[in-house]
Amino acid sequence: MEFKHKPVMLEECIKGLNIKSNGIYVDGTLGGAGHSKEILKKLSTDGILIGIDRDIEALQAAQKNLEKYKNVKYIHDNHDNIKEILEKMQVEKVDGILLDLGVSSYQLDERNRGFSYLGENELDMRMDKTQELTAKTVINTYEEQELAKIIYEYGEERFSRQIAKNIVQARKEKEITTTKQLVEIIEKSIPKSKQQNGHPAKRTFQAIRIEVNNEIKPLYNTVKQCIQCLKPQGRLCIITFHSLEDRAVKNAYIEAQGKCTCPSDLPYCVCGAKSLGKIITRKPIIASREEQEENSRSKSAKLRIFERK
Repeated sequence: MEFKHKPVMLEECIKGLNIKSNGIYVDGTLGGAGHSKEILKKLSTDGILIGIDRDIEALQAAQKNLEKYKNVKYIHDNHDNIKEILEKMQVEKVDGILLDLGVSSYQLDERNRGFSYLGENELDMRMDKTQELTAKTVINTYEEQELAKIIYEYGEERFSRQIAKNIVQARKEKEITTTKQLVEIIEKSIPKSKQQNGHPAKRTFQAIRIEVNNEIKPLYNTVKQCIQCLKPQGRLCIITFHSLEDRAVKNAYIEAQGKCTCPSDLPYCVCGAKSLGKIITRKPIIASREEQEENSRSKSAKLRIFERK
């Protein structure tokens, strides 16, 4: 299957990165390379793009899509390890970093990946297929209380307790191994009258995917790492698709910007507040109405930009 991922807020990201033709840029979520291709168009042969992805199939697809560009370094790793990655490459600082935290169309549609609640697929949901933890493990081994918490917090699912309870009951009789089995349990757990807004399994599948791939817990520290890796005037652009992701990015930006807590009547700062830069986006940028109509996955997207001091 062809690796497809329509880049969200492409123009806004490219503008936000404020690209220098001879700069070093990192796409920490390379995917199908939609954003990266536009970055490379603005780079001279002296510029470098470092593409990171934990999905080896995404990297292979990106290499094919970007085959005419010779100034790309492909890294199979997690963007959470960006500081270590750059240190290994002996790259001290970079001019810009982009993180698009969405899931690609390919990952959602590929049967063996188990991201989709449509059809009957294996319960997997790993972005990096070399890792051990799968959706099947989460569904069949996590305690009921833990499952309910994950589904509520990561999926914002109001029927999380009932879904968790029914999962635990079902797995006592038979191991849950397919997406279809899980969907049937979810559908039974939510009253028919409450199943109007999209597919009833959407929120639970999102929650399990986030847990399997540890998408939110390290994010706050990842943002801080990214900021530390930037050169002066370097830009960090992050697209989030979940309220918890957006909150983590927002809070990390606020801390990095710093705020003096001294009383206003003091003639100079004594609190020792340090600033690493400034937040460019006072409010997050959202996709235009046209883009939201064209690409439904852009509806929940928020872009926040930070500039290093």
